[in-house]
Amino acid sequence: MLDNISLLIQAPLLNVQLLLDGLFIGAIFVLVAYGLALVWGVMNVKNLAQGDFVMMGGYIAWFLTTKGIHPFWGLPVAIVLMFAFGWVTYLTIIKRIIDKDLFTSLLATFGLALVISQLLNLAFGPEVQVAVSNFAINSLFGGMVTVANIKFIALILASILAAMVISFMKLSRMGQAIRATAQDPRAAKVMGIDTDRVYAFTFALNAAICGAAGALVAMIWVIQPFFGIAYSIRAFVIVTAAGLGNLPGVIIAGLGLGGAELYAGFVFGAELQQFTVVGLLVAVLVWRQIQQRKHRQAVQ
Repeated sequence: MLDNISLLIQAPLLNVQLLLDGLFIGAIFVLVAYGLALVWGVMNVKNLAQGDFVMMGGYIAWFLTTKGIHPFWGLPVAIVLMFAFGWVTYLTIIKRIIDKDLFTSLLATFGLALVISQLLNLAFGPEVQVAVSNFAINSLFGGMVTVANIKFIALILASILAAMVISFMKLSRMGQAIRATAQDPRAAKVMGIDTDRVYAFTFALNAAICGAAGALVAMIWVIQPFFGIAYSIRAFVIVTAAGLGNLPGVIIAGLGLGGAELYAGFVFGAELQQFTVVGLLVAVLVWRQIQQRKHRQAVQ
């Protein structure tokens, strides 16, 4: 560990490489976390299958490459298919647990996550896969820093998708209905809003966002049927740290987590990289608990 820290000090450009890679993957974390925050804030459902939705999107893009289709076409295909899957999932599962307690929603979505991961394993096998895009890799500073074009393009696409979702939420009638339902479902229903349709659309939109994120992950990183839990944990870390409805906080937390994870992987080793994410989740939960306790004491 000390040798790795020393290497970071002696080779400053290595820090640039880690920060760039953290930025690229962190942008995708932001997409996944925003989808989770949307479902959590509107429906009060903590979706433990969030990461498995990401893996489904990734496998859609990868499967197209096995048929000779460029993985970029997997992005719109994943969005459409995952939107439909999310709507069906709402009607068959989520609709029945919205009014239930927290434990019921966690148990139901955890079961959904297990089913999805096992089905992906049966369909595509347990091997690690990547959707090869065949884009060039650029070298900077005499080859000390490399930037794959696909990573840069994925960053741009993630930013465009996020901007489109935000604009939709602010400008469209459905977006306004979603925000009204999130604030007060009973009042929204009294005003004539079909809250059940809003819930279905919200969950389907979250699945579509995850599908897009998964397609990007398949192109710039790797996918595997049981990698979904890692993305679910990352999303929970980001949303818990930023808070519901705090989009700037989600962006900062997502990009920060991307950089922190890569630094941890380099300093402590790849085997402890996921441990760092779990450790951050525990730290954020403890910090939130302390802040709530201080707030209650101040009110009293």
